[in-house]
Amino acid sequence: MSYAVIETGGKQYRVSTGDTLEIERLPVEAGQTTTFDRVLLVNQDGRIWVGTPTVANAAVTAEVVAHKRGEKKIVWKMKRRKGYHKLQGHRQELTVVKVTEIKV
Repeated sequence: MSYAVIETGGKQYRVSTGDTLEIERLPVEAGQTTTFDRVLLVNQDGRIWVGTPTVANAAVTAEVVAHKRGEKKIVWKMKRRKGYHKLQGHRQELTVVKVTEIKV
């Protein structure tokens, strides 16, 4: 089984072919393909390539399935006995991608 560790949106993900994952919003239309070239590690059937910081000539190709918004996070700030309280919400913009190929 082969897998790769990619970096996108300031986060790292361990992916293999066929995986579906939610990542930070990408400026790519749904149905198109995108390529991740920040590949930090590749394991192909026991052969391992570790990047310094990235693996040269390695890429992960993925198909953009959809765009969506994450669940709502509530931020509640309060200072007791001061009459101060503030309520704020946040929903992260996400892109759902399906990994199609890992190239080394």
